[in-house]
Parts: sequence; C-alpha cells; structure tokens
Amino acid sequence: MKRSATGRYEIRTVGGERIEAFVPSPLPPKPPVEIKGKLQRSLEPPLVVLGRLDSLLLTLLPDMTLFLYTYIRKEAILSLQIESAQSSLSDLLLFELNEAPGVPVDDVIEVSNYVAVLKHGLQRLLDGFSLSNRLIREIHGILLSRGRGSEKSPGEFRRSQNWIGGTQPGNAAFVPTPPDLVAACMGDFESFLHDEHTDLPALVRAGLAHVQFETIHPFLDGNGRVGRLLITLLLCHAGILREPLLYLSLYFKQNRSTYYTLLDTVRREGNWETWLGFFLEGVRQTAEGALDTARRLIDLFREDRERVVSHARRANSVLRVYDAMKARPMTSLPAVCRSTGISFPTTARGMDTLTKLEIVREITGKTRNRVYVYGRYVSILNEGTET
Repeated sequence: MKRSATGRYEIRTVGGERIEAFVPSPLPPKPPVEIKGKLQRSLEPPLVVLGRLDSLLLTLLPDMTLFLYTYIRKEAILSLQIESAQSSLSDLLLFELNEAPGVPVDDVIEVSNYVAVLKHGLQRLLDGFSLSNRLIREIHGILLSRGRGSEKSPGEFRRSQNWIGGTQPGNAAFVPTPPDLVAACMGDFESFLHDEHTDLPALVRAGLAHVQFETIHPFLDGNGRVGRLLITLLLCHAGILREPLLYLSLYFKQNRSTYYTLLDTVRREGNWETWLGFFLEGVRQTAEGALDTARRLIDLFREDRERVVSHARRANSVLRVYDAMKARPMTSLPAVCRSTGISFPTTARGMDTLTKLEIVREITGKTRNRVYVYGRYVSILNEGTET
C-alpha cells in the first residue's frame, strides 16, 4: 500500500527568513493503517504482558499507592532527562521532604511539576472528564506553572513559530505547524480522540495520536513531556490500563535516534506501520519492565518484613515504621511520626532497628535533621534513570 507525505508544507516568513512549516493531515491516516498481518502479530504480545501486569498488581499488590508513588516519580525523571534535565529520584524525594540542599533546583521543580500533572490528568479522567484540548491545556498549565518555561504561555496554544533542532527556523531539523493553524489542527486532533466509531485498537490509536501531537507541537515548551504523558492517559481512558503504570520515556530515551527517524519517516513517507511496530515493541518492553519491577518489589517487601518479624523485639512498632518507609522510601523521623501517629522515641527505636538490620540507612551523617533511605527499594526504581 503506497502512501505519500502525511501532510503539507506551508510557506511562511519568520524573522525575515522563508521557512516551510509542516501541517499534518487529520487522523486517521488515509489509506487506513494495515492492521492485518505483521502489525496484528505485533499487537498481541504487549496486550498479553499488560494483562499479566494488571493481574499481578491486583492479586499481590493491593495497596497500589506504594508502587505508584515512586513509579510515577521515576517516569517524571525519565521524561525530563530526555530534555537534558539532571535530577535523580533521590533529588526529587529529598525535595519533597524539604531537605534538598545542593540538588539542581530548577530540574527538580520541573520533575515535581510533572508528578503533579500526572496526578491531575488521571484524577480528571477518574472524575469522568473527557480527554480533550481543554484537559491538555490544563496539563500544560500545571507543567509550566513553576521553574523554567513558566514564562512560555502555560496552558495556551502558541501564537508564534517554534522549531526543533538548529538555532533558528531556517536551519531547523523540523518546523512544526504554523501558529495560525495550530488551533484547527488541535481541533482535528480532539475529534480523533473522541471518535467512537473507529475500529482501530486502542494501542494503535495511542501510537497515531503521539505522532500527531508531536508533529503539531502546539505549545512553546513542554510538548515532549505532554506528548509522552498523553500515551498513558489515552490507555487509561480506553481501559487498557487500570493503573498508570505504562510510561515509554525510558524506551524512547534508549532508542532516541530511531524514535526521531521514524517520526520523520511518517511525515515524509506516510510509513505508519513501521512506526507502530516500534511503538508496540516499546509498549511490550515497558510493560515487561514494570512487571519485573513489581515482582522484585513484592519479593523485597516480603523478605524484609520477614526479617523484621524474626529479629525485632518489638516487631509491631518496627513494622509500622517499616510500612512508612515503604510508602515514602526517603524520609525523616518527624515525617514518620506524622504518618504513623506513633511517638518520636518509638519511631526512633524502630528506625534504629531497621538500620541495624540494614534495611534502611541514614544519609546525612548528622545528629539532627536526619534523613533515612530504603536503599534497595530506591535502587530498584532508579534503574534506567542514571545519567
């Protein structure tokens, strides 16, 4: 099936330069994406793994907040690292504890904003709000509410030309949709999101939507982060995911060159099938990674709980401190007191026991304002975020 470019170029003048800005054709692609054959076979493995992940978490990890708390934060860090931020999971956890001297504050604020965006978007969907341009603008507004980019029209579609790569539009690698056509293109994009009559599988729709959003690039800043987040929101909205546990930032980070090449190939040649094969493999690998992480954390929690029960004199109070460390794997004694309601002396004794059992460790070296980390838990979540 022969296709040509998936849009047209509009000639504009920006800063005295003549440029060609790309305007994508509305989705779905024409001719339609060929689902049968190779692409159909590529659809089955990610759906199987997603089903396994869903089952594991439902049966063995009933308190999803423990896992989601750190997993969402890992995604936020990975998504920002694609855009050259340098924060680590430890930086973010310290920042949220208000114990962050010396961390890259601008970077960690951006990561913190991303966490807030994830929570807001998912809560909106749970409340029955539609996945719309209004919600996309809300998400962007929160994303750029503090720190770098806060002066770049948070929550508003752009009114000036942007570009990707190069120092100016004239030497850019790619020039997205002209600003006067952004609203119309995003209107078509919203119509595709709301199309209830399509027979395209949800994973395919998510893959198509990601390319379209990145091609329009409707904001002055933060498009990549919003575009990656939309994948998760689309799959949650479609019921493919019951919990927000699929984030492709690590896959895109590890395959950055292929990712950008395939986006460009879709635009120039209409080769949606090759892009979708890459995208679906990313879903499979990412779901496998989440499944492996969940299993390892379940094993870790079981082993460490057994150690506490076997070796602690006052196991019940120590277990309460341990459960607080599971919920917040980098924390302080006052924070544990507040979350558990137990006294400071009891908390201190429980933390001392966990330290002696080498489950947690103190990381400040101070006698006051000490901070403790659940080291093996954080190490598992840190995998892939090392810069």
